[in-house]
Amino acid sequence: MALHSPICEKMGIQYPIFGLAHNIDVMVALGRAGGYPVFGAARSMPEEIIEEARIMKEELGDLPFGIDLMLPTSVGDNTDRRASHAGLPREHKEFVGKLADKYNVPHATKPTFFSSHIRSQQLFEEQLAATLESAAHSFASAVGMPAEMIKRAKDFGKVTISLVGTPRHAQKAKDAGVDVIVAQGYDAGGHTGPIGTFSLIPQVVDVAGDIPVLAAGGIGDGRHVAASFALGAQGVWLGTAWLTSKEHALSEALTNKLLKADSLDTEISLSHSGKPCRLVKSSWSEEWNRPGAPTPLAMPYQQVLTADIIAGINEHEIEPLIYEATGQSIAWFNKIQTIQEIMDRLLFETDAALCDMEALLST
Repeated sequence: MALHSPICEKMGIQYPIFGLAHNIDVMVALGRAGGYPVFGAARSMPEEIIEEARIMKEELGDLPFGIDLMLPTSVGDNTDRRASHAGLPREHKEFVGKLADKYNVPHATKPTFFSSHIRSQQLFEEQLAATLESAAHSFASAVGMPAEMIKRAKDFGKVTISLVGTPRHAQKAKDAGVDVIVAQGYDAGGHTGPIGTFSLIPQVVDVAGDIPVLAAGGIGDGRHVAASFALGAQGVWLGTAWLTSKEHALSEALTNKLLKADSLDTEISLSHSGKPCRLVKSSWSEEWNRPGAPTPLAMPYQQVLTADIIAGINEHEIEPLIYEATGQSIAWFNKIQTIQEIMDRLLFETDAALCDMEALLST
């Protein structure tokens, strides 16, 4: 049976499979495979967002794509990263220094977003302005989307997408006038909420009413996709699915860790950003969990604290410490495949699951 739902018409896509990634090659391949790509630009500077959007538009032509930002209202107006680092607690800086010594982490030779900048309301405004002025078809936010921002995005002709982790947040998004709601369960990689996907989706669907809902969190198999429709969602939103793709081309050390991982190899940790974030397990999160370790700092200061060592870990592929935001669906992505192959598998499995359901219920 054709995998097509009303949101396909709304968004101008072939299949109701949405994908989030921080990699342009993944986005282009996903769009060409019939899905809806959403580029994660939270770690891009405004001028980079402009260029990234230009490339995606050039590569995708008339195919739609979105841009996703993180806009937490809890982050303040401080724009001086160096001064912020100098003011961090001595205990925390000493702890990170001991980790660098223990695991022989060399200094990074090139800057990263977090080793060069601090998240601030000024940066968010500049990122948002670049996004709204781009050729992106939609604007999504995983953390924070007030009503005035939704109105502003709509004034620019953008479809607005809000990721929520509770029915209460879904109601706020609905009241603010958002176009699409993503119900992201506890199973998801990255910053996520406290309610499991299976419990969350129908609650959000009930709140959303006529607003289309996408299911997110732990979705790695066509049976998950079929179940999402049964729960009232019109499609799915995947992030972990693309991490081990050929196009994503993560470092060898990180790729090998992800390929070996199953659902039990992920955990919620504050060690990444100061907010609850599901990561693949590593010595990094393990060290922060040890008795006597300091409590991670609130966002954005945890990343101010750890940016330099994380840059060194990633650049030099320090295997015990390397990690990535990873959902429990990683169990279904244990080999390197192209985006097209991943899409083909999901579509085949979903069709088979829907046919099996029909046969089972007709007996």
